[in-house]
Amino acid sequence: MIHSIFTQLLQTLLIVGLAPLLVGWVNQCRAWLQNKSGAGVLQPYRVLHKLFNKDAVLADGASPLFRLAPYVQFGCMALVGTIVPVLATDLPFAAAADVIALVGLFALARLFAALAAMDVGTAFGSMGARREMLVACLAEPALLMVFFTPSLIAQSTSLPTIVETLAHREFVLYPSLAFAAIAFYMVSLAENARIPVDNPTTHLELTMIHEAMILEYSARHLALIEWASAIKLMNYSVIGISLFLPWGIVEAEGWLLIPVALAALFAKLLAGGAALALLETLSAKMRIFRAPEFLGTAFLLAVLGMLIRLALEK
Repeated sequence: MIHSIFTQLLQTLLIVGLAPLLVGWVNQCRAWLQNKSGAGVLQPYRVLHKLFNKDAVLADGASPLFRLAPYVQFGCMALVGTIVPVLATDLPFAAAADVIALVGLFALARLFAALAAMDVGTAFGSMGARREMLVACLAEPALLMVFFTPSLIAQSTSLPTIVETLAHREFVLYPSLAFAAIAFYMVSLAENARIPVDNPTTHLELTMIHEAMILEYSARHLALIEWASAIKLMNYSVIGISLFLPWGIVEAEGWLLIPVALAALFAKLLAGGAALALLETLSAKMRIFRAPEFLGTAFLLAVLGMLIRLALEK
C-alpha cells in the first residue's frame, strides 16, 4: 500500500510538474524545424514564474465565477492527471479512472472557461466561448467513440483494466485500434487548440479560439490557465499512451519496475512532442468553418473502429 501511495504521488507530481516542460519541448522542436534557435524548453516555467509574481487586474464587471474559473480548470486537469494510469495500474485512485468520467472532467473545465469568457461581456471573450463550444460539441462525441473501442476489447470502461488487457496479456493485433488512434490524435489536436484547428501562439482576433477566452485574465489567474492548458496537453498525451502504447506501464505488484516505466514514458513523450511539432510545421490553420469537417472525420474513424471491433467479435 505504501508503494502504491508513493507511485500515486510521483505520478501526480510528474504530470503537473512536467507539463510545462512538454509544451517547451514542442515549441523548441517547432523552432528547430523552422531554422530558429528557440527560447529553450524551460521557457514555459519562466513565463509562469513571471505571471505568478505580478498583481492581478480584474475587469470592473467580473463576478466571482470569473475568479473561480482558473482554479476549477487547473483542479480538473490535475485530477485527470492523477487518475490516469501513467506509471502503474494499481494506484489508489485507479477505481476513479473511468473513461466516461474523464470526458466529464474535460467538459467541466471547458464549461467554466466558456462561462468566465462571457462573464465580463467583451466581444472577443464571447466569440471565443462560442467557437470553443462549437469545437466541444463535435470533439466530445468523437472522444467517447474513441474510448468505446478499447472498452469493447477489455469489456470495461476502466482505464487500468484496459491497460492490463492490452499490455499485460497475450500480444494481439487489433485493427480497430488503428482507426481509434487516428481519431484520437485528431480530437487531441482540436481539444488542445493546436494546428490545424487552432493556433496556440496566434493573436489575430478573427482566428482565435482558446486565446480569445483568456484575454481578460492576468497574473496568477492567467498563470493557472496556462498551466492547466499544459497539463491538458500532457493528459491527452498520457491517455493516448495508455490506450494505444501501454507497453512499459507497470502492472500490479511490479513497483520495482517504476524506473523502467519512467524511462519508457519519457521516450514516448519526447517522440510524441516531436511528432506534434512536425505536424504543426507542415500544416496550416484551417478556417473555423472547416473544423466540423475535421472533427466529423474523427468521429467517423472512431465509429468505424468500433464497428470493426464488433464485426471481428462475431
